[in-house]
Amino acid sequence: MVRKTLGFILFSLLVVVPNALHAQTIRVNCGGPSYKDSQGQIWQADTGFNGGTAESIAGTVAGTADPLLFEDYRWNPSGYGFKVANGQYHVSLYFVESNPQAEFVGGRVFNVSLQGATAFSNLDVFAAVGANAALIKTANVTVSNGTLSIGFARVAGLNPKISAIEIDPGAAPPTLTLNFKYPDGTPVSGTLNYIISSSLLNFSGAAALANGQAQCVLFANPSALGISAQFTMNLNLTDTAGHQLWQINLGMNPSGVNLGAVQSSALNVVVQKQ
Repeated sequence: MVRKTLGFILFSLLVVVPNALHAQTIRVNCGGPSYKDSQGQIWQADTGFNGGTAESIAGTVAGTADPLLFEDYRWNPSGYGFKVANGQYHVSLYFVESNPQAEFVGGRVFNVSLQGATAFSNLDVFAAVGANAALIKTANVTVSNGTLSIGFARVAGLNPKISAIEIDPGAAPPTLTLNFKYPDGTPVSGTLNYIISSSLLNFSGAAALANGQAQCVLFANPSALGISAQFTMNLNLTDTAGHQLWQINLGMNPSGVNLGAVQSSALNVVVQKQ
């Protein structure tokens, strides 16, 4: 199954999403003022919240091109609500653990719900990515009552907090998150390179790891990418010094694979330091 899944990976930098999809995107800088990110996108000042307090902790945040977006946050909100047209939405929630009092496993654990149903249970940001590192959790949701609701409930440790919210109209395709770590658990810093070739086309590229991660978009129909013939794919990981740490080569026939039922998942890869 892993071989089939990897066979149709295209990294997010290759995915061109129609502008119409983002026409009604909602972006909120939780606990903070209006913010213009590194891509020129505007995040509106904190709005839509129910309870909690606006707070800020200055510091360096790894794994993001927009560390300032993670400095402000809303602490202990019961939830957020946004008036939207009924339909499907893709929700991205931005977190960071930057409070020294919660920089240990179990220091801040909470549940997150979408439309009243649990989307992420026992979320522990520190356990997932460590301290002062960005974590973005995403999920698709269907709205039928005109309001997209997000709820937070404390489980253990300090109360929940959230740095930013992004809501895109339409359901996003499933993703595969590749997590690269060294044997001691340290995230790898480097670049994942890829080459895809067939008798009809060839293309290549690279994706810089963010806190040891590369997120890939999975396509059930390779013909949407112009791939209709037998093709080969090479993935290789290099560290910041250019040393190759990992490599895989695949040969696939599009007519022999159906990824229509594939859901978002993660693959953990442990590599040796060079």
